[in-house]
Amino acid sequence: MGKKREHNTYRQLKKQYPDYLDAVQALGKSVRHSGPLEEKVVQLIQLGAAAAIRSEGAVHSHTRRALEAGATAEEIRHTLISLTSTIGFPTVVAAISWADDVIEK
Repeated sequence: MGKKREHNTYRQLKKQYPDYLDAVQALGKSVRHSGPLEEKVVQLIQLGAAAAIRSEGAVHSHTRRALEAGATAEEIRHTLISLTSTIGFPTVVAAISWADDVIEK
């Protein structure tokens, strides 16, 4: 799914189901603040999960959020290559290419 399409789908969901999206966002915030992990670490974990489920949009989102939380491009790529024995080389390469879409902007 292209970046523009992802944003359009999100906007449409937000318009059509505002209470639902508010609840999803509140859950995300609550989970991120429920424990001792720093925001950067949480975003890197979520980036790994996004890569594992092969979600290009989520990889874009969590790459952007990880950068905003202070992660470096090297930390993002290391997070992804660390998954190789778990999710496989082809999936890791795809995730790196998606992360690079955001990093190289």
